[in-house]
Amino acid sequence: MKKKMLIAVAGAAVAFVGAGIWAWITADSSAADGIAKPTVTTENGKTIKTFTLVAEETEWEIAADKKVEAWTYNGTVPGSQLRVQQGDIVRVELKNKLKEPVSIHWHGYPVPNNMDGIPGMTQNAVRPNETFTYLFEATIPGTYWYHSHQDSANQVDKGLYGTLIVEDSATQKLNRDYTLVLDEWMTQADGASGGMNHGGMDHGQMNMGTNETMAGMDHSQMQMNNQATASLPPGAMHDQMMQTMYNTFTVNGKSGEAITPLAVEKGDNVRLRFVNAGYQSHLVSLQDQPYRIVGVDGQTVNSPQTITGQPLRIAPGERYDVEFTVEALQNWQIESLDQSAAAKQMSIPIVVKGATGKVEQGVKQTKPVDLSTYGADGTGKFTLKTNYDLTYQMDLGEKPGKTEMDAVFTINGKAYGEVPPLVVKKGDKVLVTMRNVGSSDHPMHLHGHFFQVLQKDGQPIAGAPIMKDTLNVKPGETYVVAFEADNPGDWMFHCHDLHHAAAGMVSEVKYAGYKSFVPDPSVGNKPE
Repeated sequence: MKKKMLIAVAGAAVAFVGAGIWAWITADSSAADGIAKPTVTTENGKTIKTFTLVAEETEWEIAADKKVEAWTYNGTVPGSQLRVQQGDIVRVELKNKLKEPVSIHWHGYPVPNNMDGIPGMTQNAVRPNETFTYLFEATIPGTYWYHSHQDSANQVDKGLYGTLIVEDSATQKLNRDYTLVLDEWMTQADGASGGMNHGGMDHGQMNMGTNETMAGMDHSQMQMNNQATASLPPGAMHDQMMQTMYNTFTVNGKSGEAITPLAVEKGDNVRLRFVNAGYQSHLVSLQDQPYRIVGVDGQTVNSPQTITGQPLRIAPGERYDVEFTVEALQNWQIESLDQSAAAKQMSIPIVVKGATGKVEQGVKQTKPVDLSTYGADGTGKFTLKTNYDLTYQMDLGEKPGKTEMDAVFTINGKAYGEVPPLVVKKGDKVLVTMRNVGSSDHPMHLHGHFFQVLQKDGQPIAGAPIMKDTLNVKPGETYVVAFEADNPGDWMFHCHDLHHAAAGMVSEVKYAGYKSFVPDPSVGNKPE
């Protein structure tokens, strides 16, 4: 098997590609592939892989003319990739060298509740100069990621995230295995730090206060050039402002010509693992390269068919695994079809050994892939006719905040701290209806569980059974999903546009009889 790489560091402009550049980008460099080297031990017949992640400030070069003051795990954006095998015990020592408390949430992975990394809910945030050890078994293969869940709208925005790959036997059959993390940054003069203060809430006592305290960012000093925004609903106004401010798109922490090309050979079986760590959805095109969607949020897709020319829309928090076979000696590139001036910064060159000439770009595209009709119909765990123990409706909405630039994002008309939790018992089968009654996309993420998508806008899912942990609900859409309460604890269920979560769109799933974590009020936990 050829070397698998996570391209996360040095990049180069690729306009005319030859064998020399192909050799350069395929050079074996353990320092440059972004994959962490664990300490490996054995205990009771189990392999234990121990990693160290250091949260620290780093001056990070996004492009030749763009540097940001980033917060990182192990000095890079994204942080070191943790790559383990199914069945491994994963031990991660988080060392905090920042001036603020941090944590690690294992996004999409059903870890034990006390390992979920939610300050004030499952643990205290890790204070400066402290260390916390996370421990869990990697039982479910797939593509996952990790990020701070302390004041996450700010800390993830600054770069505190990385990827977790759990390999199975199918992974070993790949010739090339690339992880591509999508994100957005502010690199204008007034946003050169790479982040902004999305706070405005007092979380120190886990007391969320009133709806007005959830209004999130203080935009009172910001000016919008487009006066037409004054007539928009509060959610749409909020989102349009954010789209204006985030002017740089990145792949693996690099933008434009700094993005490292992906090296392949004719005949290679290639897997691309797309992870959206940002707050915007991205429309990603593989041009006319035939491909299959083999995994969604880490879960295998049943009998995926080959598609050509259809782009993928990847929402915040989502992961898509696609595979293709290299059949032509032709260089090409993955493109962003986003309606944004920054979209061209997200192009990813694919360099084929032996090919010469320019990287081809630009083909006609059909409609984006509709996951509700993709793959072969199969037997899922749930159906609409299953006898459910609980039903729950989430109306995802918004209302004005403290200023005309603010919005409060709500669940059933209430913001975090006022939303009654969904109380379940272990073994319950739970049916949830998510209805977007607002003007913004809401990628809803359930911690600690996978859910099956059963229905979209009144129509049953016609393709393969869809198992997810993050589902984007667009304005006017209604989804019905189901999950089994099989992982006791206190869990978040929130929008993964982290600005929306910081501004109120957070609820909780609580198991009856579970002994909740008691936080230390002096730590300053900020769970959303």
